[in-house]
Amino acid sequence: MDFSLAFTPDLIAVFLTLFVLEVVLGVDNVIFISILASKLPREQQAKARNLGLTLAMLMRVLLVLFAGWIITLKDDVVELLGMGFSWKDFILIAGGLFLVYKAVTEIHHKLEGEEEGHGDKREAVTFGSVIAQILVLDLVFSLDSVITAVGMTDNLLVIITVVVLSFGIMLFAARFIFEFVNRHPTVKMLALSFLLLIGVFLIAEGFEIHIDKAFIYGPMAFAIFVEVLNLSYAGRKAKRAKARTEAVKLRPRYSDVDEQVAVSAALSTGADAGSVGLSRKPVEGADSSHETRHGLG
Repeated sequence: MDFSLAFTPDLIAVFLTLFVLEVVLGVDNVIFISILASKLPREQQAKARNLGLTLAMLMRVLLVLFAGWIITLKDDVVELLGMGFSWKDFILIAGGLFLVYKAVTEIHHKLEGEEEGHGDKREAVTFGSVIAQILVLDLVFSLDSVITAVGMTDNLLVIITVVVLSFGIMLFAARFIFEFVNRHPTVKMLALSFLLLIGVFLIAEGFEIHIDKAFIYGPMAFAIFVEVLNLSYAGRKAKRAKARTEAVKLRPRYSDVDEQVAVSAALSTGADAGSVGLSRKPVEGADSSHETRHGLG
């Protein structure tokens, strides 16, 4: 892995693209941690949420360092069909398959997945059980985040900077980011399609099919630019028509918990709003009187 930092156009492009991906894909992590914390008594919610968010960032950085070590394992350990494979190749192939599976599954659930109703049976939860669930959630989201970052660049300094900076912003601006993604679900779909692209790239790298990374993050940066133009045009058009554009409602991803408590906290503009990030306020302090159900991004 590379620790150097030279401000080249390629590095700037990959930094900005990776930053947008980390923020858009990571906001679900912040919101869902808040959902899990909301299942606890009010006096324990803030402690569980803040601990979960802190552990999420630390886990990301540790996985980045671990990935940096894995990527150096370049010596072949087995030969299959006349091709040599190292531990690095196996990790890249496994990571690529994980991203492809995750992206396709998420796109399916967001667009065509069944929305299961919540049962009346609620299991008793404890502080320890919620923290355990948050740790598992952090691991899944961190793998997603780190594999994506490693797939885009070998520069460890850039990866750590983007991971810490993007997660730091999410901690204090999760409510605004979630509101934006909820109003513009095309941003979420675009980010998931990027995951699919990076997953295919990692699989190709694992089979020693080398693809110039400019062919990956160049089109991604261009796609983000086009989407910004689309959103800007749609906003101006709606403003001229003095009409509010109604975004497509994506299906909620998590059917076993009540999303509305945390979603209301994320979208509320009241005095108790914003408790989805680092805060001393309980999630239940937000106004949850809205009847319209929203999905997580």
